[in-house]
Amino acid sequence: MHVYTDGSVMINHGGTEMGQGLHTKICQVVARELGLDLNKVRITATRTDKVPNTSPTAASSGADLNGMAARDAASKLRERLFDFAAEHFTEGLDREGMRLEDGMLVAGLGESERRVPWGELVQTAYLNRISLSEKGFYATPLIHYDRSVGQGRPFYYYAFGAAVTEVSVDTLSGEYQVDRVDILHDVGDSLNPAIDIGQVEGGFIQGMGWLTSEELKWNDKGVLLSDGPATYKIPTFGDLPAIFNVSLLEGHPNSMASLYRSKAVGEPPFMLGISVWSALRDALSSLTGYTVSPHLDTPATPERVMLAANTIRGESAVSISPASEAWHSALHRLQRDGTPHVLATQVTSAGSTPREPGARMVITDDAIFDTLGAVLLSGKPLPQHASA
Repeated sequence: MHVYTDGSVMINHGGTEMGQGLHTKICQVVARELGLDLNKVRITATRTDKVPNTSPTAASSGADLNGMAARDAASKLRERLFDFAAEHFTEGLDREGMRLEDGMLVAGLGESERRVPWGELVQTAYLNRISLSEKGFYATPLIHYDRSVGQGRPFYYYAFGAAVTEVSVDTLSGEYQVDRVDILHDVGDSLNPAIDIGQVEGGFIQGMGWLTSEELKWNDKGVLLSDGPATYKIPTFGDLPAIFNVSLLEGHPNSMASLYRSKAVGEPPFMLGISVWSALRDALSSLTGYTVSPHLDTPATPERVMLAANTIRGESAVSISPASEAWHSALHRLQRDGTPHVLATQVTSAGSTPREPGARMVITDDAIFDTLGAVLLSGKPLPQHASA
């Protein structure tokens, strides 16, 4: 990190910006430590000739690692400037109470408070040959893991989240849409709520695609066929739920000493996409009155949803043999007793058929009277009022 004589700050870190807002968060950290406006801090492109041997920007560790390293550099430089100011300025600034805020060095309280503009502090330090550059380093504490015995503490802390998803499913074609999603996610004390909410939204949609549309297919020779956007279907804008609510859990800072008690937010929301798959299974279960937990492979493509629905119908179907009573006699009795029933009439026919147009049958929950041919009936109870 370098502070220039015009008061601007340049920071270079080992993380890779890929649209997740890492650079913005690092600038926020430096600005917060030095009491500056965000526009005073700039970042140069990540380069190994500046920060060598960088850790991968992966596993949602970008802000945790690089943010803490930037904070370390900024805090060390800040303390150096405090030491210099306490010795140099003739006003007798109180070293113990020094702080940087709103572009000022502030010392003391109340009537004894003294303020020195940031630019003046930097210029004076430069003229007095005080280094305005610093480096920082951070290693996540406490973590360890022994792969040979499968024991240790591989993670410094855990993040939590909950998602509720509503879907509409066409059980004949297998087509479906996600109507509504509500998410509550734990990011500790958020470094940047706007960025974090965007990360939760993006992670959820990516997880939804993983479990619904992103199907891998190979041919008989083991060659991947779904190797492009035409065959490997990632979610598009049209797949977004019409109602998409994301809230960050408030009032629960990270219990571990992370960066300002924040939590990682890149990959954890990815797993919330499981709620879409679970909602599809619940929708299929409704075909049986929620008495069956259906098997649904992932990714849950429309084809697989349709096959699962057909399987459920087949498992719940029952074959009913015709009763000996004639349909017209049964119809009169059922109407008199108020028993739910359906009267089916053959309207037309084509080719060879068991019965001619005009043939009728009466159907109840547990019997049929007369027949129109081979019959396979769903075991689902008949509605209170039905006609055919």
